[in-house]
Amino acid sequence: MLRPKPENLPIVQYDGRQKSGHESDTDGRHRVSSSLPGGVPVPCRGVPARRHSESVLVTTVMGFKRIGLAFAALVVIGLGAIGVSSFLISTDAAREAVKAQIHAATGLSPTIEGGVSVSLFPPDTVTLRDVALEDAQNAPMLTAASLVAHLRLLPLLTGRIEVADISLERPRIAVRFDSDGRSNWAPLLKSLASALKPDADRAALSFSEIHIKDGTVQLTNANLNETISQVDVSLAWPSIAKTFAATGQFAWHKEPVEASLTIGDFYAALIGDPAGVKLRLNGKPLKVAFDGVMSNRPTLKIDGTLAADAASMRDTLEWMGTKPLPEGGFGRFTLKAQTNVGGGQMSLTGVDIALDGNVAEGVLTFSTEQRRLLKGTLAVEGLDLTPYLSAFHLMAANARDWNQGPLALEDVAGTDLDLRLSAARVTVGATNIGRTAIAVNVRGPDVTLTIGESQAFGGMITGSVALAKAEEGAEFKSQMQFTNVDLERCLGDLVGMHRIEGKGDLSFMVDGMGTSVDALTRTLTGTASLTSTDGALLGFNAEQVLRRLERRPLSGGASDLRNGRTPYDRLNVALKLTNGIASIEDIRVEGAAVRLLLGGSASIPTRDVDLAGTAQLVSSGGDAGGSFELPFVVQGPWDDPIMLPDTQSLISRSGAAAPLLNAVRGKSPADAVRSAIERLSGAAGQSAGPRQ
Repeated sequence: MLRPKPENLPIVQYDGRQKSGHESDTDGRHRVSSSLPGGVPVPCRGVPARRHSESVLVTTVMGFKRIGLAFAALVVIGLGAIGVSSFLISTDAAREAVKAQIHAATGLSPTIEGGVSVSLFPPDTVTLRDVALEDAQNAPMLTAASLVAHLRLLPLLTGRIEVADISLERPRIAVRFDSDGRSNWAPLLKSLASALKPDADRAALSFSEIHIKDGTVQLTNANLNETISQVDVSLAWPSIAKTFAATGQFAWHKEPVEASLTIGDFYAALIGDPAGVKLRLNGKPLKVAFDGVMSNRPTLKIDGTLAADAASMRDTLEWMGTKPLPEGGFGRFTLKAQTNVGGGQMSLTGVDIALDGNVAEGVLTFSTEQRRLLKGTLAVEGLDLTPYLSAFHLMAANARDWNQGPLALEDVAGTDLDLRLSAARVTVGATNIGRTAIAVNVRGPDVTLTIGESQAFGGMITGSVALAKAEEGAEFKSQMQFTNVDLERCLGDLVGMHRIEGKGDLSFMVDGMGTSVDALTRTLTGTASLTSTDGALLGFNAEQVLRRLERRPLSGGASDLRNGRTPYDRLNVALKLTNGIASIEDIRVEGAAVRLLLGGSASIPTRDVDLAGTAQLVSSGGDAGGSFELPFVVQGPWDDPIMLPDTQSLISRSGAAAPLLNAVRGKSPADAVRSAIERLSGAAGQSAGPRQ
């Protein structure tokens, strides 16, 4: 390979120093030879480097200016083409083009009653006024004050109208379901599925977004008529991707709700195949979130995780259309569960639910076959029923009389309830109850509470309580068994009586009817029994009183009739109730020192007792025959009765007072008093002299 000779190489000098070759130049300029071997041109010697850089910069700027002028020319040409097309595209052509593209997407042809306007610069829109869509039965599915179709820019340059998205202003959308659950919008969804299937011509479906502004949706079927208003929602189905999304807000029952719905595979969802679903509802009364999968072949089926949260369960139920609940409770509410919807019912498993601080776990099922029915089994560690006590006012404000307020049962929102509940402990006001298993059954206004078992008052409770709607207000029925319970606590909590100490068995079967609790007590009919061993009657010491009165019948002892206790080995009580009056068939108190026998009646409405009985001292051998016996009466309110001995019996047992009692019998009051005084003073045997 031949190399150039040194004398032919270009000489480059910088700052007066020789960089190449053997010659130098002291002018401080960058110079090169005019050419290289081979005829390659180079800048001439003596041309400044700065002037060369400026030349390159000017050339670059001029290039950008030319590009900018070309782009501006294209914009002018495009706008001019759009402007020209605005004169070439008629309103009739725009209307028919929009109608054709709506028909391609929905299978329905809109009816346009109002005018049509075209605005091609800017924005590029076609506005149709007074638009309506009708179903196969010519019933309106959708009516809108205006339909605004936003157009794609590039097709306009060729004079074609292609819809990018649609806005509906003040639409009214009617969604009707038949007896099989089929909607009047099913044909539209079928057409949309055909347009979105993988091998379909997507060019026929030019738009994939619909915006609804200030809309109203009417949902109806045989048992449903709901209106959703102030609907501002954007709907977007896939043009390239698979996802469908709906976001926006609406108002239901005058409460605004923010909503979002996402379907992972919209085409699969339209044809009924499984597709992922995410739903969010966020409103003041309720927040709901669902993540899962849905399908519609052969029937609707939804599986996923459901979460709900409400600051007030009472407000939420009223917002959803239920009748106002009784006062008390139904505050903070949360729910999380695995959800399965299918076959006309919704099943919740792995339920974690909390209401008023009571946290429970279990399963729930909600069905809508004939009436709405909620069934379930829940377990709770601690159940506090105190917040709900205010809904059941048995007593009046004075705590002495029964409540006379109206007792009317109403159907709560047409929802039935069949709930089984078990709790490790239950709190009802000041009463603490142990392990409890109950079942609550609600059928319309009728309520039945069945207690499978309840460890209460130191014993066990079983039975049922039922309330049913009647012409006279409410019909009440109850059958209860209290086994080995603490009688003082039990009777105290049930009827306010604290006069029996010890454990025993209590059972009753009663029914009644009335418009209030007070009226119901006046119709109570049934039977009741109580048995107890190794207890005591509180409020008096029968043995002490009897022994004192045996020695000194007129010595008093009233204070002992209000204090102390009377032990017993066995207590038996049998009552029969008729129209609120309890007839005492048998009351026997048998103790080591005293035996009591009582009879009489007790009034449930007035809460009073009127009893008469006999008290006997028992000899050391356990025989009551021939020992001291004293009749007595028990009268007054059953929570604090007064016990009084029979006065005539005490007088007859007194050696000094007995002649007074005998003298009274069969004589006039004046003669009887004079005769008694004479006998007591010993003057009867003395001569009083002739009377003047």
